[in-house]
Amino acid sequence: MKRVYATLLALSAACLLLMPAHSKDVKPDPETGLPTSRPFEFPELGAVTPFWDRRLMGYFTTVDGVRLRYSVLLPKGQGRFPVVLSINGYDAGSIGGGAYLKNKTAMSVDFDKRLVEAGYAVMGVNTAGTGCSDGTLEYTRPQLGRHGAEAVEFAAAQAWSDGKVGMVNASYGGSSQLAAAQFQPPHLRAIVPGVPLVDYRDALMPGGVPQPGFITPFRGVLRGYWSNVVAQTAREEGDAHCLRQVEKNLVAEETNSIMNLYVSHPLRDDYMNSFDLSRNADRIRVPVLSFESFQDQAITARGGHYHSKLDPTKLWRFQSNGRHDMYFAEAFQITAVRFLDRFVKGRDNGFERDTSRTTVWMETSGTGSGPLERRASPKPRWVVQRDTVKDEDLAVREFHLGAGNVLADSATPGAADAFDYPGAGVAVNDVAGNSFWGPLPGDWKTTSLAYTSAPLSQDMMVWGPGSADLWVAANGGDADLQITVTELRPDGLETYVQRGWLRLSNRLLDTARSTPLLPVHLERPDQLLPLLPGRPVFARVEINKMGHYFRKDSRLRVWIDTPAQSGGLVFDTYTQKQRVHVLHSAKYDSLVRFGVLKDVKGPESQPECGSVLLQPCRPDPLAAN
Repeated sequence: MKRVYATLLALSAACLLLMPAHSKDVKPDPETGLPTSRPFEFPELGAVTPFWDRRLMGYFTTVDGVRLRYSVLLPKGQGRFPVVLSINGYDAGSIGGGAYLKNKTAMSVDFDKRLVEAGYAVMGVNTAGTGCSDGTLEYTRPQLGRHGAEAVEFAAAQAWSDGKVGMVNASYGGSSQLAAAQFQPPHLRAIVPGVPLVDYRDALMPGGVPQPGFITPFRGVLRGYWSNVVAQTAREEGDAHCLRQVEKNLVAEETNSIMNLYVSHPLRDDYMNSFDLSRNADRIRVPVLSFESFQDQAITARGGHYHSKLDPTKLWRFQSNGRHDMYFAEAFQITAVRFLDRFVKGRDNGFERDTSRTTVWMETSGTGSGPLERRASPKPRWVVQRDTVKDEDLAVREFHLGAGNVLADSATPGAADAFDYPGAGVAVNDVAGNSFWGPLPGDWKTTSLAYTSAPLSQDMMVWGPGSADLWVAANGGDADLQITVTELRPDGLETYVQRGWLRLSNRLLDTARSTPLLPVHLERPDQLLPLLPGRPVFARVEINKMGHYFRKDSRLRVWIDTPAQSGGLVFDTYTQKQRVHVLHSAKYDSLVRFGVLKDVKGPESQPECGSVLLQPCRPDPLAAN
């Protein structure tokens, strides 16, 4: 019977793909006797009727001599048009071709159509070393920004362009916007980055814990687009140069993949820092409309930390629970077009007057029978809207770990608790964005700790990152911690909220950048701190951004155990068997901190269990204990 694994959407425009695994009907390779690997396949998502008037395609050459492939879809009408530009490493330079007309694309055909019908020329460009484009693939290093800025100016100079350029798209397409905007191309008017991978370290080693599960699916997606989608379009168009370049890029990727990066630069050295787009985010001068997904199963929610470096008068933030593809929800696309109309076309359409600086979609759910309907359908049950959220708008709520596995408002000293490490952990969600709790391992009672608060006396809107400030002792020299935050509802069901991870040797803090709610670790190889047996150390674990409404009479719970699959994140943990102790004595006070957004009032009733995207429910495992 065939087993089908959903492959990673990571860094794409969130097109759901299927990668069949081996099965008994696959003939073995005659030389190895192993099942023959099937070629990368794309699902049939339905035919696309051309919605553009003309399609143009070709190459332009960057200042450093690299030829980049582009494709443009022009709207109906005469004259010049404002341009919306997308740049990624998948198939952006082939939009409008044969594969695109079968919905085989990393782009959103629905979004492109919405933009063309709004009077924009939609242009896609493949980054260097991807698809048909020449050069060397450097992912998010400065080349991405330099070439992106040149693509903006190339678009602005074309006869069909009115010289006004905006940028859109998610993931890889979100990263390219941040990179290009830092180079301040004169004709760039606004950007709409969604779920960007701002720092490759966040995907490869969140909290310093190796996470190789991201790498192979990402490589499969990347290579699959080149060899199938891009090559198919090139064959239909007779583009021999493209076909040759695709083959070159596939060969080059073998020795220039993120697997090579992961192995050769496992820590935050100077080279890894060159992949971090947040370092120069303060150079972005154009208006920004950002979208974040709190439970992003591909790259986590850490990318949004770059917001702190932007001019708050030019930033609008949309946030939601949910998947990596939430950017393509129809409800957000409508807002994105209004934003572009205001800042690219220059229309006074009231966007600044009627759009809050911070919009948080709460308890977002979605429906749909197919992948396209599924990603377009998400809508919030209710919405929290604020202007720019300042420190004084947040109350810091502390819960102290205490005797009897409680979370209390004040310290309740007691003997240390301990768990066996490493444990199997509990999976939450999967790489394709399906929402579930995995089964409890047989030894979960000895391989995890749980601390639970008393019933809350009032509703509490937890927003932004949190911090688990723990005193721990481990005997094996190192260990990896996972913090899982849940809500225990009055009906006995436990709802997943968020997670965070830390390798204990990676605990040294950047004190200048850390705050009570956001620990920032230095993560450099010369600043690691291995543990000594039995000696308590202080470790702050970043709990990823969240937006969750805890209702009165619910209880807050924090689990501590070994990192486990979280969406597409699959960890390679430190494997020295040992007991890890968590201390909560008068001298060693362990606690968790959350930011609470003031003056929020949501619906009194709980959402239907299982309806909230990537926040699954389960029966309370501790109810029988």
